[in-house]
Amino acid sequence: MSLPNRLLNKNFMLLWQGQTISAIGVQFFAISMLFYVKHATDSAALVGLMQMVSTLPAVLMGPIGGTFADLNSRRKIIILCDFLDGLVVLLLAGFLLFTPADLTPTLLFLFVTATIISIISAFFSPAISASIPDLVPKERVATANSMTQLSTQLAVFIGQGLGGVLFRVIGAPFLFLINGFSYLFAAFSEMFITIPQIIPEKKAHWKEQFAEFKRDTLLGLQYVWKHTGLRYLVLVSAILNFFSVPIIVLLTFYVEDTLKATTDWYGFIVAASGVGVLIGYVVVGAVRMSGKVRSRLMVAFIIAESAGYGLLALVRDPLLALVLAFLDGILSGVVTINVTTLLQIATPGEIRGRVFGLLSTIAGGLTPIAMGLTGVVADLVQQNIPLIYAVCGTTMLLITGAVSLKREFREYLACEPLPEVTPPAEPAAVTPLGGP
Repeated sequence: MSLPNRLLNKNFMLLWQGQTISAIGVQFFAISMLFYVKHATDSAALVGLMQMVSTLPAVLMGPIGGTFADLNSRRKIIILCDFLDGLVVLLLAGFLLFTPADLTPTLLFLFVTATIISIISAFFSPAISASIPDLVPKERVATANSMTQLSTQLAVFIGQGLGGVLFRVIGAPFLFLINGFSYLFAAFSEMFITIPQIIPEKKAHWKEQFAEFKRDTLLGLQYVWKHTGLRYLVLVSAILNFFSVPIIVLLTFYVEDTLKATTDWYGFIVAASGVGVLIGYVVVGAVRMSGKVRSRLMVAFIIAESAGYGLLALVRDPLLALVLAFLDGILSGVVTINVTTLLQIATPGEIRGRVFGLLSTIAGGLTPIAMGLTGVVADLVQQNIPLIYAVCGTTMLLITGAVSLKREFREYLACEPLPEVTPPAEPAAVTPLGGP
C-alpha cells in the first residue's frame, strides 16, 4: 500500500475525530479531579501531588512505551490504550456514584486512577506521534500536527469553559462518565484505521525478546545522544517545561492576590492563552516554511516565550496580563507544532517511537518535580508570586538564549524531511483487541 496522497484521508480523519472527542472528555476529567480534591481537602499540597502522580509514571516509562510502539502494532496499542482508559475511568465514576462518600477511599481511588491513566499514556502517546507521519503525505505532516493540536486545544478551551460549570451542576461522577465513554468512542473509531508499519519479527524465547527490547531502547538513547542539535532541543524543552509549571500552578494565586482580580479573570486569562495557542497552530498549519526560516522563527519564538513569562511578574493590570497570556499562547503554539513536526520528519520511522518516548521522559521528567515543589516554594517565600514568576522567566530566558547561540541547535532546527520510504500496510479489518 502506497503512502496517502492527501491530508484528509480516511485513516487520519478517523484517528483525528476519535482523539478530538476523547480530548474533551480528558479535560472534563482533569478539571473534575482538580476541583474535587480542592473542595474535599482544601489542600494545595494534595492538588500538586495529584498533578504529579498524573504525569510522573508517563514520564518515567516514556522510553519503554516508545520502544514498544516501534516493535509492536501501533494501531493495536492505540485502540487498547483508549479502551483501558475508558474502562478505568468508568470504574471510578461507578465507585463515586454507588459507594458512600467516604473521603479516604475516594481519594485513594482517584490517585490510583490518575496513576493508571498516566502509565497507559506512556504507551499511547509515542504510538500516536509515531503514526501520524505514516497517515498523511510527508509535505503535510506539519498541517496534520496542527489539526491534531488544534483539536486538543479546542478541547482544552471547551473543557475549561464548561468543566467548571458542569462540575457545579452535575458533579464529578457524571463528568467522569462522560470521559469514560469518550475514550470508548475513540477506541471504536480507531478500530477502522489502517496504519502502515514495518513490525520487526519477534524472537521465540522471552529472554531473547527482553534482550532485544533492552537493546532497542538503548538504541533510542544512542540516537538522541549522537545528534548534538537534538540534545540541545531536549534541553530547551526540559527547561521550558520545568519553569513554566509554577506559572500555571500558581495562576489562581496570581489572579486573586497579585492582580487583585475576581476569579472570573482566571477563566479569561486561561481562555486568552488557549485562543493564542489555537492561532499559533493555525498559522503553522497554513504557512509552509523552509528549514532556515523555521530555524530562525523558532529561535526567536522560544526566546520571546521565555521573556513573556517573566514579564507577568511586572504586571498588575488584569487586561495586560490577559494580553500577555494571549501572545505567549501564540508563541507556544508555533513552537510546539514545529518541534513535533521536526522530530517526525528528521527521525527514521523505525526508531521514531523510541525518540518520542525518550523526549517525553527527558523533557517532561522535571515537570512532576516542579509540580511537587511549586506549592512548597510558594509557602517558603510567603506566596510572593511575582518573585517566583520573575525567577522562572529570567532563568528560561538566559538558558534558552544561550542554547540558541549554538550552531548545532540552529542547524537541527533547519532539518528537512528524510527520503520517503513506503512500508507495507497493516490489515484494516476489525478484529478483537487481543486478536492477531
